[in-house]
Amino acid sequence: MPPPAASLLVVAISSRALFDFEEENRVFDPGDDRPYRELQLARVEQPAKPGIAYPLVRKLLAFNADGVRRVEVVILSRNDPVSGLRVFRSVKSAALSIERAVFTRGRSPYAYLAPLKANLFLSANAEDVRAALAAGFPAAHVYLASATHDSHPDEVRMAFDGDSVLFADEAERVYQAEGLAAFQSHEADRAAHPLPPGPFKPLLEALHRLQVADDTDAVPMKLRTALVTARSAPAHERAIRTLMEWNIEVDEAMFLGGLDKGPFLREFAPDFFFDDQARHVESAGAHVPSGHVPHGVTNA
Repeated sequence: MPPPAASLLVVAISSRALFDFEEENRVFDPGDDRPYRELQLARVEQPAKPGIAYPLVRKLLAFNADGVRRVEVVILSRNDPVSGLRVFRSVKSAALSIERAVFTRGRSPYAYLAPLKANLFLSANAEDVRAALAAGFPAAHVYLASATHDSHPDEVRMAFDGDSVLFADEAERVYQAEGLAAFQSHEADRAAHPLPPGPFKPLLEALHRLQVADDTDAVPMKLRTALVTARSAPAHERAIRTLMEWNIEVDEAMFLGGLDKGPFLREFAPDFFFDDQARHVESAGAHVPSGHVPHGVTNA
């Protein structure tokens, strides 16, 4: 396979986010990985069951079904190389077009996101996610209790919270310190001033490029994005104008004013939802695959 092109959407994913290795993980000891390695080797011919992010990965790879490489998925894992044998066997059994992987035997793998030019890192390890975010990469801690259901097999849907995810936590800090009225006034006064970018702006940009470049009937998979935020009028305007300033379009925007996001996400049915607040992730996870973005003032 040739090296990834700069225009590719590159998704790095841990083995536990891609496959269900929770039973095996119960025997893992960071001080002695031999029992884990031996169990994975004993099961090397047994394909692993799909994990939370498996449906998303399968659909993203379908963007390449016509032979044009638009998306690449790379496994970035704390597994040891021997355990990686089962990971690759499971990839082959699932007919996933994944050829690259990095196995670090217990060490945090986030440093390899830079040479991979990754646009997103999904992991079941919260420490690795925090390190990736600190290094400037969009990353989310996969909520392993998430529900999975695919009602739209020919369309990838991605949903994002606003503050501390797509946008920086500037406005969220005002809300946390001074309350809702001060937040609304702060955002209304600054409606014409774009919000600073948050950790997931680069991913939204990459998705938008994919959407714009391949907006034809010939593309085997479609893409739809949504902003799902607790903001409401008048704070909605600054969010919309910020996206306009970035020259990025989203297909749907939900300004929920504090309503529970879960039922709305159930209707949008994203293949993945990203939020900085664990309570929103848990609510969403009852309906859709979700990930926690431990960034910003609420995660300080």
